[in-house]
Amino acid sequence: MLEKFCNSTFWNSSFLDSPEADLPLCFEQTVLVWIPLGFLWFLAPWQLLHVYRSKIKRSPITKLYLAKQVLVGFLLILAAIELALVLTEDSGQATVPAIRYTNPSLYLGTWLLVLLIQHSRRWCMQKDSWFLSLFWILSILCGIFQLQTLIRTLLKGSNSNLAYSCLFFICYALQILILILSAFSEKDASSTNPSFTASFLSSITFSWYDSIIMKGYKQPLTLEDVWDVDEEIKTKALVSTFEKHMVGDLQKARKALQGQQRRKAWRDSGDGLHGLNKNQSQSQDIIVLEEVKKKKKKSGTTKDFPKSWLVKTLFKTFYIMLLKSFLLKLVHDLLLFLSPQLLKLLISFTNDRDTHVWTAYLYSVLFFVVALIQSLCLQCYFQICFKLGVSVRTTVMASIYRKALTLSNQARKQYTIGETVNLMSVDAQKLMDVTSYFHLLWSDVLQITLSIYFLWAELGPSILAGVGVMVLLIPVNVILAAKSRAIQVKNMKNKDKRLKIMNEILSGIKILKYFAWEPSFKNQVHELRKKELKNLLTFGQMQSVIVFLLYLTPVLVSVITFSVYALVDSNNVLDAEKAFTSITLFNILRFPLSMFPMVISSILQASVSRDRLEQYLGGDDLDPSAICRLDCNFDKAVQFSEASFTWDQDSEATIRDVNLDIMPGQLVAVVGTVGSGKSSLMSAMLGEMENVHGHITIKGTIAYVPQQSWIQNGTIRDNILFGSELDEKRYQQILEACALLQDLEVLPGGDLAEIGEKGINLSGGQKQRISLARAIYQNSDIYVLDDPLSAVDAHVGKHIFNKILGPKGLLKGKTRLLVTHSIHFLPQVDEIVVLGNGTILEKGSYSTLLAKKGSFAKILKTFTKQTSPVEEATVKEDTEEEDDCGLMPSVEEIPEDVASLTMKRENSLRQILSRNSRSNSRHRKSLRNSLKTRNVNTLKEEEEPVKGQKLIKKEFIQTGKVKFSIYLKYLQAVGWFSIFFIIFAYVINSVAYIGSNLWLSAWTNDSKTFNGTNYPASQRDLRIGVYGALGLVQGAFVIIANLWNAYGSTHASNILHRQLLTNILQAPMSFFDTTPTGRIVNRFSGDISTVDDTLPLSLRSWILCFLGIISTLVMICTATPIFIVVIIPLGLIYVSVQIFYVATSRQLKRLDSVTRSPIYSHFSETMSGLSVIRAFEHQQRFLKHNEVGIDTNQKCVFSWITSNRWLAVRLELIGNLIVFFSSLMMVIYRDALSGDTVGFVLSNALNITQTLNWLVRMTSEIETNIVAVERINEYIKVENEAPWVTDKRPPPGWPSKGEIRFNNYQVRYRPELDLVLRGITCDIRSMEKIGVVGRTGAGKSSLTNGLFRILEAAGGQIIIDGVDIASIGLHDLREKLTIIPQDPILFSGSLRMNLDPFNNHSDEEIWKALELAHLKSFVSGLQLGLSHEVTEAGDNLSIGQRQLLCLARALLRKSKILVMDEATAAVDLETDHLIQTTIQKEFSHCTTITIAHRLHTIMDSDKIMVLDNGKIVEYGSPQELLRNSGPFYLMAKEAGIESVNSTSF
Repeated sequence: MLEKFCNSTFWNSSFLDSPEADLPLCFEQTVLVWIPLGFLWFLAPWQLLHVYRSKIKRSPITKLYLAKQVLVGFLLILAAIELALVLTEDSGQATVPAIRYTNPSLYLGTWLLVLLIQHSRRWCMQKDSWFLSLFWILSILCGIFQLQTLIRTLLKGSNSNLAYSCLFFICYALQILILILSAFSEKDASSTNPSFTASFLSSITFSWYDSIIMKGYKQPLTLEDVWDVDEEIKTKALVSTFEKHMVGDLQKARKALQGQQRRKAWRDSGDGLHGLNKNQSQSQDIIVLEEVKKKKKKSGTTKDFPKSWLVKTLFKTFYIMLLKSFLLKLVHDLLLFLSPQLLKLLISFTNDRDTHVWTAYLYSVLFFVVALIQSLCLQCYFQICFKLGVSVRTTVMASIYRKALTLSNQARKQYTIGETVNLMSVDAQKLMDVTSYFHLLWSDVLQITLSIYFLWAELGPSILAGVGVMVLLIPVNVILAAKSRAIQVKNMKNKDKRLKIMNEILSGIKILKYFAWEPSFKNQVHELRKKELKNLLTFGQMQSVIVFLLYLTPVLVSVITFSVYALVDSNNVLDAEKAFTSITLFNILRFPLSMFPMVISSILQASVSRDRLEQYLGGDDLDPSAICRLDCNFDKAVQFSEASFTWDQDSEATIRDVNLDIMPGQLVAVVGTVGSGKSSLMSAMLGEMENVHGHITIKGTIAYVPQQSWIQNGTIRDNILFGSELDEKRYQQILEACALLQDLEVLPGGDLAEIGEKGINLSGGQKQRISLARAIYQNSDIYVLDDPLSAVDAHVGKHIFNKILGPKGLLKGKTRLLVTHSIHFLPQVDEIVVLGNGTILEKGSYSTLLAKKGSFAKILKTFTKQTSPVEEATVKEDTEEEDDCGLMPSVEEIPEDVASLTMKRENSLRQILSRNSRSNSRHRKSLRNSLKTRNVNTLKEEEEPVKGQKLIKKEFIQTGKVKFSIYLKYLQAVGWFSIFFIIFAYVINSVAYIGSNLWLSAWTNDSKTFNGTNYPASQRDLRIGVYGALGLVQGAFVIIANLWNAYGSTHASNILHRQLLTNILQAPMSFFDTTPTGRIVNRFSGDISTVDDTLPLSLRSWILCFLGIISTLVMICTATPIFIVVIIPLGLIYVSVQIFYVATSRQLKRLDSVTRSPIYSHFSETMSGLSVIRAFEHQQRFLKHNEVGIDTNQKCVFSWITSNRWLAVRLELIGNLIVFFSSLMMVIYRDALSGDTVGFVLSNALNITQTLNWLVRMTSEIETNIVAVERINEYIKVENEAPWVTDKRPPPGWPSKGEIRFNNYQVRYRPELDLVLRGITCDIRSMEKIGVVGRTGAGKSSLTNGLFRILEAAGGQIIIDGVDIASIGLHDLREKLTIIPQDPILFSGSLRMNLDPFNNHSDEEIWKALELAHLKSFVSGLQLGLSHEVTEAGDNLSIGQRQLLCLARALLRKSKILVMDEATAAVDLETDHLIQTTIQKEFSHCTTITIAHRLHTIMDSDKIMVLDNGKIVEYGSPQELLRNSGPFYLMAKEAGIESVNSTSF
């Protein structure tokens, strides 16, 4: 029929059976024209419908759009011209075939449709339609055949169809132009992210990402450079879709759970009846089972929760992505098996000289096309999968955060904050990993099945031998992996121990320096590190065996399979087709076999995470129904009606039957003993508790000040404003009322000072006042204040009460509920509620309750008894003083449990000294004004930091490339000999690999010389033997190199750690002051573990990849030397792509980790401040903050994923080009080559793509990991303090007398700061007792630090017994002095180790010292005596005991000079008395310097030194100083000391 239609032959196979093959013109004009047109007409309606449904604002017309429309217009005109030509021809005599009418008409319709589609895309984000691009590609590909037919006809000289041919050529050229134009993307004004507007070709090759790669190469990327993610995968959109599905699924799961519980209950009641007469033998098992159940119950995890809904919900949310990725993966997997078949055809072509050359060219092109489509499918599949993974992680993280805001207390109790953060970080990550690799489950099975099927076709049953070996190696690998995992677990324990010691060393570094104990601790760490490295070496050896097996598998499998094949039947001759096709198939099979166990294990891990997430997200929510919020005509502010509340439904009520009315504007105080339910009453009001019965009615908004203040990490201003707008006047007023102005004056940066997490750099009182200021600023109707005055001093408390809470305060007219222990404020409140045991005992005004003589009067009485008259006095005096000289909170820095007496002394001392210095009130006014004038905009301008204001230096973040010297540093640590040997072994392995390939091609060449019948056995055995031997050589050298590598890298780890530790211990104290411990510990944990575990692995993989690529290229070049011409440009492209990529990828990885930690810290912050957030009803703001945080991180992760895809597409293109060109060479040089050479070159070329990809991965991994060496090196280079021992040693027995002379001694803490001691000159004679006093900051401790050379002199000198201490080694000096430090620091280890780490003393001496320190009875009472383990920081001893242990340390040293930095808050008076008497008796022959905080301890010294501002203001005996009315006299008077004898208590 078609023959008539065209008037010529439609199909004849003889056309193809010639060297000049061609297709019949009729076939080209019908089938090949209709394929692209059919594709277009079939898909167009769907496209137009889609555009119509999802249309957005129409975008303006661009040049690109016009160009495309004009070109299609030309095509339309050409089609019309062709139709006109046909019609004019038709009027002649010759009959024109029908095809000449139909095609132009079809084209007319098609071009109109194209115009319409291109126009409709104006209403889309993406202006270029994917299926139009595909249509152009199809049309051009199908047109090629007609093009060459027409050219051939013209060349033959027949120009019957000249006009038609010309029209076709113009048409074809226009189509190519349009395709080129549609590769360009049109920008859209509404979106900055080019991925939304990228054209089809740009998005499958990720070319839209070029601009970021270029930017990242020129300069390190910042967050602003990274584009936002698509709206539809932003957190908000994802979570709302997810929650929509989750509601239904969760409900179903809950119903199912209730059904199960009902059935179980019913079964149990049935079992109870049946189970009475079971015989004895079974009961044993039952008991065991019961025990197991009990254990589970104890752990509290077996609580039933709605199960198996999460996966369903996630599937419903993301099923479109799953479907897309499924299709892409399927196409890729099927195409994977085309390459071996094409290879087979090419080999047979080379062997069969009769085949026409054009078939081989066709195979070459197909090779390239198949590989290209495969690459693009795989990369798009990965992109979708990783996008899916990131989206799942985002969804889970945001849902956990949402849930955390509404979770009930009972559900919340099951999780610590750390566990919930873990859900967010670890479990969400596990789900992300599993969704990325989820498709491998079916894909692996498919690939394995297909490989075996094709292999069977090649070699028949002999392949079972090879596959058998592969399968057998899987359990071996699994066992080895389990073993090495066990080693790693063991090693984690060693690492934990080592880090624990490191932590202690760093937190107690001052003690180590005072006592010169560093060597002892260094040895402890080295011992642990030795064990760790031993395990590390074993682990390395295991890993070597695993890698060896992985590496050997393909070699072994091919050796065994081919041997079996050749031996089974003498007719089986191995030829090139069979051998190289099989090798390619075995290479394909290797991947799914190694991946499958990993996929299974990651799915198992994820299922654990799934259960945990289901339990958390399916937990019960808070039930706020018992709290009624009213806004209108209700006359009470708060009303409790028969309200009973509990913290836990299973336990009894904490608040019982409370009836209470609170009128608007009242100030109600809630009092009661500890544990009477005051805080619970507040929590019940805020809806934090479970309701038992009754309800609470509240009118208006609530502000809440919790007992433990919750401070966010941010500036003070942010904390107070708490999301509201800044109203400067009100803000200043509140700061003043909360007594915060004084503190802001001290803090660098005023109210813009950054507060660390959990308010770490504020005192308790400051935190409490900021928390109060936050509540006041919110301007709510009802204020719930849970003991806000507990953490502040008495006089500050009074100030706050008067200015804020009291009848004249800022909050007058508001309803205030105040929980308080401060009795003296009670007369000023409107009503007092007395609680006891969760019920209201009595309520009324102060006077009525006193008259009643009920429980309130009783509380009052006991309280006044407890308070000593001194304390009462303190409060009064302080308040007067405060008004006089305007001194504001002074002692808040001291820990809260300080004895009030000390407070008073310390206060008075400061007041005297500050009166002399300057008038504080004047200063405060100026500060207030400066705060006012400073505008809000200062946030934008960076202020110049004050000198010394920044204590903590900002961590140095490396950008750009790592210096080459760092690589050398690491390689040097491995050892040059090792490096040479390792590389040598790997090179031999590569040579053997090339050899075995060449041998195999020689073997397959035999098939031409002999056919099956006369193949000599000796020849066959030789082939098998040598092939096997070469395989073994490869294996042997790989394992040798790997073992040597394990040894070398362990050696490097050891060296780097030793250098780091030695140097850190010799760093000066100022280094530890300015570097947070966490940062140093991080070097010992994170960075050292990178050097231990990951770096050697990456280096090894890199060498293997690199040599693998080199050997492949060498093989191709030996076969066809001309190939070098192709390699050079491809190599250049490869290197440049890699250089561009690595720079960007490295920075994106950094950005990912930088943006990830704020999500977790914000989450843990939210968890700890939940009650505050709920009370202020700020959940939405926090949700939003979290969403923004997650989105910021998401865009970095997403960008990083895209950068990997960008790279992979380009590298695979290079790999595909290598395959294409090598196959082309094979065809061009067909005559010079045999089939075996073709097979051996192409089977290797096919393998190169993956290796190329790996090489770049490894390069960037090494770059990322070598940073660890760089960071370690940074701390290896920290400058050291003076040497521990110098050539000049002090005379033996020095210091014999203990005379100390200060000569104009000056010292400063850090070079950029002022002097702290400004020229101290004094003589201390042998055996004198000196007391040093002065206010905080006068330089008392600096004196000690100078004596021990913790600080080096800035001028002057200290001479002890005639030796200038600056001239001898630090340890020589420090071992001869003794200090009893202010805070008793102990280390974990035995008591003995804490007293004598070097084992210099006998047990008798130690017991004697303990006896003198009044600890003998305590220690001998311990089970282990001196070996009693002290926990970290000595937590299992009381503070008093720790202080006495420090005394025992000093007694053991028996040195001539003792320095006592007297402990204030730590010790009760009794212990204090013990210490004093021991010191007077035991150290009577020593020179003693005591730094005093309480005057009575130094009144019996020989001399007293009064320091102020770094100078000595008075120096003399106590009697003298008391006679002159100088600073010391004033202090003594304040402390109530009249004469030297009045010190006794």
